[in-house]
Amino acid sequence: MLNLRKKNKKDKKNKNTFSKDVELENKDYDQDEESEEYDEMYDDETLDYDEQASGYDEEDDSVYENQSGDESDVFDDEEDEAKPWEDYLIYCDNLVKIYKSDEIEVMALQGLELQVKQGEFLSIIGKSGSGKSTLMNLIGGLEDPTLGQIYVNGYNLADMTVKQKNHYRKSVIGFVWQKSERNLLQYLTSYENILNAMSFTKKSKKEKEERVMELLEMVGMTHKKDSLPNQMSGGEQQRIAIAVALANNPKILLADEPTGAVDSKTSNDIQDLFRKLNRELNITIIIVTHDNNLANKVDRVIMISDGKISTEKVMKQEYRQKMATLERDALGEIIDKDKNNSHEEYSLLDKANRVQLSKDILSEAGIDSKKVVISVENGKVVISGK
Repeated sequence: MLNLRKKNKKDKKNKNTFSKDVELENKDYDQDEESEEYDEMYDDETLDYDEQASGYDEEDDSVYENQSGDESDVFDDEEDEAKPWEDYLIYCDNLVKIYKSDEIEVMALQGLELQVKQGEFLSIIGKSGSGKSTLMNLIGGLEDPTLGQIYVNGYNLADMTVKQKNHYRKSVIGFVWQKSERNLLQYLTSYENILNAMSFTKKSKKEKEERVMELLEMVGMTHKKDSLPNQMSGGEQQRIAIAVALANNPKILLADEPTGAVDSKTSNDIQDLFRKLNRELNITIIIVTHDNNLANKVDRVIMISDGKISTEKVMKQEYRQKMATLERDALGEIIDKDKNNSHEEYSLLDKANRVQLSKDILSEAGIDSKKVVISVENGKVVISGK
C-alpha cells in the first residue's frame, strides 16, 4: 500500500512536470506566432508606405511578370487545361459585380462576357447605370469582380497583389477621364505633366525629354508645351491628357466620356485623333460613353444593358475602306449619309444560348408582351409577338 502511494505520487509529479513543459512550449510557440504576425503586419505597412511614396519598385517587376509566360507559377495547376484568354488581349468570362451597402445590393454586372483582340478600336455604350463604367474599372484594375474571371494581356487580375496592380495600371493601361482635374496636375505645364507620368520609369533624362516632345507632336500640341491647363481650351486639355496616357507605351487606352465636356466640333477632332493613334500605334482603344454618335467612327460597338452585353455592331468592310481613304471633310459627308448603314448589328448568345433583345428591336417588331413565339422558317429563327 505504501509503495502504491509513492508510485502515484511520483506519477503525479511527472505529470505536472510534463504539463509545465507543454505549457512553456505552447507559450514559446504563441510568442513566435505573434512575432511572425507582427513582422507580416509591419511588412504590409511598409509596403503601403513605399507604394504611396514611390509608386512601385521596378526591381520587383519579376513578381508581376511571373503571372505570364513560361516563368509563371500561377498557372502550374492548369497546364493541361485550355486557356482561351491566350487568344485575346482582354478576356472577360461570366463577370459579376455586386455593390453592397447596409441595406441595398446592386448588381452592376450580371454574367458579362467580352473578348477583345490587340489593336481593336471599340466603344462601350449604354445608359446611365447599365454597367459600362464598372466594366471599365474592372479592365483598368481599379476594382475586382465579385465573381467571374478577367484576364488582360495574359494576366489574371484577380490573382494580382496591390503592388502588381499598381505596376499593371502604370505599364499596361493608359487612362483618359472626362474631367481635366483627373488627367492633369493643374500646377504643371503640358510638358511637365507628360514628364511626370514617366517619373518611375528607368528611362534616362534625355529619353524622357525626347519622349515628351514626340508625344506633343503626335497629338498636335507642341505649341502648348509650356502652357498650364487653365491656359488651354477643353479640347487642348484632352489632347494633353491623351499624351499623358500614352507616356509609358500602354497596350490599352481606356477613355471614359472623353468628349463629354467639349463641343461637337472638338469632339470630332478628338475622335479623329483616337482613330489616328489606333491605326499608327496599333494600340487597343476602348471608349466608354453614352453618345451613340461615336458608333460611326469605331470599328466595333458594344451595347450594354442591365449589366450584360445585349448587342454588338461591327463596321462594314466597305465603310471602313471609305474612312481609311477619304479626307476629313469628305469623310464627314459619308458619315452623315451612311450613319444608319455603317455597321452590321448582332445580338449575342450567352453560354446558356439565351439572347437579349433591345427595347428598340421589340418596339419595331411590335412586341409588348413578356411572351413571344419562336419558330424556324427557311433556316432562320423567327421571333414574333403572341
